[in-house]
Amino acid sequence: MIVTEKNDLDFMREAYNEAEHAGIKDEVPIGAVVVWQGHIIARAYNLTETLTDATAHAEMQAITAASHYLGGKYLNDCTLYVTLEPCPMCASALYWCQLGKLVYGSSDPKRGYTLINSQLLHPKTLVTSGIMATQCGKLVSDFFKNKR
Repeated sequence: MIVTEKNDLDFMREAYNEAEHAGIKDEVPIGAVVVWQGHIIARAYNLTETLTDATAHAEMQAITAASHYLGGKYLNDCTLYVTLEPCPMCASALYWCQLGKLVYGSSDPKRGYTLINSQLLHPKTLVTSGIMATQCGKLVSDFFKNKR
């Protein structure tokens, strides 16, 4: 039996699958997974419409699920994979949970945290962007085109 390590692309595909679930539920299609020690410990997607809660972004849901799984509020040994660049609210939450690494797909030039202040994340948080950027961006843009 061959065992292979998953990489950023594999985990972003998992986040993308979560985003597709959001779209099916008529939520903005953004998905996230949290990885700890090579394993997914949390999966989430936007639930703002379902929960009638403006803070129910995929990242916020993933942070909560991962914190419960680990039994603590710090995610410094975790990586969050999310299909769209986090907004300032989510980036600030990632700061407070001291996320170890952030990997996001598509940039969000209108509402992403880097537009406001790229220093919103914890200074020790590593950032990788652009994984599946085209697919992730298209998923969101197609969703809004269909809404118009």
